[in-house]
Amino acid sequence: MSVRVRFAPSPTGPLHIGGLRTALYNYLFAKKNGGKFLLRIEDTDQYRKVEGSENYIIEALKWCDLRPDEGPLLGGKTGPYRQSERKKIYEEHIDMLIRKGKAYYAFDSAETLSKARLIADEKKTTLKYGAHNRLEFKNSLSYTSEKTKALLETTAFVVRLKVDPKKNVEMIDKIRGSIGVQGSEIDDKILIKADGMPTYHFANVVDDHLMGITHVIRGEEWLPSLALHQLIYDAFGWHAPIFMHLPLILKPQGKGKLSKRDGEKMGFPVYPLEWEGSKGFKERGFLPEALVNYLALLGWNPGTEKEIFSFPELQQIFDTDKIKKGGAKFDFDKAKWVNHKFIELTDEKTIFSRFIEFTDCLPYKWSEKKRTYAYALVKKRLFLLEDLISESRVFLADPDGYDPEVLKKVKEHEPQKIILQFIDYAKKEIPVKEWKEKIKVWNEDHNVPFGVIMQSLRLALVGNLSGPDVFDICFITGNTITLRRLEKFLSQLN
Repeated sequence: MSVRVRFAPSPTGPLHIGGLRTALYNYLFAKKNGGKFLLRIEDTDQYRKVEGSENYIIEALKWCDLRPDEGPLLGGKTGPYRQSERKKIYEEHIDMLIRKGKAYYAFDSAETLSKARLIADEKKTTLKYGAHNRLEFKNSLSYTSEKTKALLETTAFVVRLKVDPKKNVEMIDKIRGSIGVQGSEIDDKILIKADGMPTYHFANVVDDHLMGITHVIRGEEWLPSLALHQLIYDAFGWHAPIFMHLPLILKPQGKGKLSKRDGEKMGFPVYPLEWEGSKGFKERGFLPEALVNYLALLGWNPGTEKEIFSFPELQQIFDTDKIKKGGAKFDFDKAKWVNHKFIELTDEKTIFSRFIEFTDCLPYKWSEKKRTYAYALVKKRLFLLEDLISESRVFLADPDGYDPEVLKKVKEHEPQKIILQFIDYAKKEIPVKEWKEKIKVWNEDHNVPFGVIMQSLRLALVGNLSGPDVFDICFITGNTITLRRLEKFLSQLN
């Protein structure tokens, strides 16, 4: 069996990382098994369609290197790949079910159904349109064929699935095992809406069958729909694909599904790319490889202690048998740690090209040699690409103040004479690599704790005790800037 999987989002807004993980698992499964990964846009609900969201989905997948083998922009042997372009296909297939007696026309008005719901509410029950009461409603089962034919010409209608209440619906989910539902628990769901468009459930099943989908890998929020989908497969006499329902991505606290509001409240992204002013993972400075790695481990584990994988490695080791049933808590700090590891593993040129993608601020404008040297100094402190800006500050900007606690400490040892000595080295253009040994020789006659000497120099250059080695800072910034900072600090001391 040649594996064919699909990612089938609705263009009703941006792609949440939960949807991105679903796409990722489908992609990895296809690549592991030498199969095909399809993109299908499920846009039957035109009222909820959001302008630009289809393109957003395509761009987000592209950024993460999840490239479909077939899809709206690529074509393929089983297209079209937008459901709005497949209306004729759905019409042909609903006619098949009606002819087989597996579906029927229903002419009930919204007012009729509303009254029926009110009566059910009064009885403290939920209205179910099914075998026990379908003959009480206006449909092709309660009407003669002549009346039905006449109404089809003049009255709005929907098409409903005719569910056998005695049927025991047996399903198997590869992650969750066997599931059984009695037909009497499922009402006669609408398959074709009054506007002639199919419902999600009908189009989903028809498309999966016609596109040769062998495995349906989707979020567990679709698990309650599985019985209905199985009934539609059975009504056609089709063999259903293998189902896998993925665990939810949970809030950091572990209660409930991760939402956009969680990101807004706690300051982390939930979309791969920016969407309407809310920064995405890309804009926050994530490498796509790092996001893919982190999402892969949200609900799946290869069974080892290893946590960092290249994309080709993930494609080789991904195994759906190791997908967990329980939800996975989103941990932004862990995501940043994974990103940090990828930054460490990625060459400097790639990092800078990615950095330039989302900011015009290029921290290092020196020679390539100095830039490479500077990057090596800050690399281990980068968790996000945007950290390049803050970590580069020691090279690019003079201190705007001095840590008062450190200043108080160094003042106990007459730091002016220390700073004057370094000013002398700078004015004489003595190579920075010689400063450390020279200050040690100078200190043989002054007996200042060496730590105080280094703190005085760091305070002059940075304003606090953080940052790379002070002599590295002097080397990268150069004589002119180093001298300026030393003289500025000396005037502050005086």
